[in-house]
Amino acid sequence: MEKYILFGAVAALIIGFVIYTVIRNRKIRKNGVEADAVVSRIEEEQTVSSEDGVDYTYTHYVTYLNPQGETVEAKLDHAPGRIRVGDPVKIKYLPEKPHFAVLVK
Repeated sequence: MEKYILFGAVAALIIGFVIYTVIRNRKIRKNGVEADAVVSRIEEEQTVSSEDGVDYTYTHYVTYLNPQGETVEAKLDHAPGRIRVGDPVKIKYLPEKPHFAVLVK
């Protein structure tokens, strides 16, 4: 019985995080400020899976200038694997949450 409660709690946390991320990204796409940015770094994380061996997850970061002329680094959501460090990209971000960005398509 305790296993099911724990499983349910973990599932609820994951679902909540996914919903939060989707809502945040929609808000950025709708109300965000557009800016020119450059891919500043890519972090690689390895996860060992007993079924598939090693899985890799990549987190992309960009830098851009805000309206005050300050350089800001932001985490990109769902960057395609083809972008590399130094690539120029167009992003949108919310001024109240400048450290999260989405690519402009």
